[in-house]
Amino acid sequence: MLALLALGLMIAFVDRTSLSSALADPGFVREFALTNVERGWLASAFFWSYGLVQLPMGWMVDRYGVKRPYAICFVLWCLAAAATGLVTTLSALILMRLLIGVTEAVVVPATYRYLANNFDETNKGTALGIFSIGGKMGPALGAPLAAWMIVTYSWQWMFIVTGLAGLLWLAPWLRLVRDDFPTPGQLAAAGRRAASVPLSNLLASPVVWGGLINNFCYGYFTFYCMSWMPAYLVEQRGLSMKQSGLYTFFSFAGIALTAAVAGWAADRIIARGHDAVLVRKCFVVAGFIGGTTVLLGAYAPSLPLALFWNVLSLSLLGLATANNLALCKLTLIPTQAVGLNTGLQQVATSLAGGVSASLSGWLLHLGGSYELPMLAIFGFLLTGATSTVVLMRRKWAPRANDLAPEAAAPAMPLPGTH
Repeated sequence: MLALLALGLMIAFVDRTSLSSALADPGFVREFALTNVERGWLASAFFWSYGLVQLPMGWMVDRYGVKRPYAICFVLWCLAAAATGLVTTLSALILMRLLIGVTEAVVVPATYRYLANNFDETNKGTALGIFSIGGKMGPALGAPLAAWMIVTYSWQWMFIVTGLAGLLWLAPWLRLVRDDFPTPGQLAAAGRRAASVPLSNLLASPVVWGGLINNFCYGYFTFYCMSWMPAYLVEQRGLSMKQSGLYTFFSFAGIALTAAVAGWAADRIIARGHDAVLVRKCFVVAGFIGGTTVLLGAYAPSLPLALFWNVLSLSLLGLATANNLALCKLTLIPTQAVGLNTGLQQVATSLAGGVSASLSGWLLHLGGSYELPMLAIFGFLLTGATSTVVLMRRKWAPRANDLAPEAAAPAMPLPGTH
């Protein structure tokens, strides 16, 4: 199940980031007569709709389970991704991106709902490290694949093939996952459990606000890389489309590997009796500080140095990946509110994607190079490190209201395997 969830996330990221390779293709840019600012707005369209429905998706999986909502949304986003290759106007292109954003919003809340009910604290970092590989290998594999398909065939065929190919995932999902749609009685009990930690309790917690800041700052850098890295490598560093795809792969493969190892390492330290919050905070701060080396790449005088810092900075951010996810969405959050809190946290992540894509385009237009966009990344990463130290404290975790005895029964099992 964990591998299947990671694969679903990977497919989601392939479909959401395939546009970045198209935005680096002169033929695609000419087709829609895009300016740098318009490229930024187009890259950000996905994130606005994605963020808008995160809370409803979190609310839904806390009450209605994972299997059916995920399957329905999965089919819709794959079809919208494929349809992107058939559109001929900028407005239709934006509409497809908005549809992909709405339907992919189910992925993270559903996954965390599953993880919260099936992994204890000493395994959460490892589980999240494995799961996050999907999010990093999506752009790592998708970028060179998309670039190759654009060069070999066309941007239209790239969208059609990558969109429809993802539907192969649906067969094992429908076969392996137990139907967890609740009975009326289970639905009522799930609603009472979820209501014990209302949104007001989450918003009153400094931990939740720290998580919002962390997820925004982390997401700002990663989504910049997904949206603008291929264009940066082509336009400022003079690489070909294929070469830009290859170095994008190295960057995201690096963060995926680091995330998995860091999540496992934190779990092992916690299992030896060390405080989970302190351990995960140390990894998160180290990851944010390591990521700031992206600025060295911006000012690197040679191509090899620029590529070195480009890959290393994103790889070092992987120290924060799984541990930040565990800290913000599981370790310090009451189990019954995991879906709702994850939806709330994903709003910040989505906002980061929209702001990163559009602000980077505006800063590129303003400065004429990528130094200003990377300077913004540097500032956000320092903000994330500070937020981790100051706000992520166990005593400030959100509180659950008292439940009536009949509502305090154990939660119904969530998706397993046959």
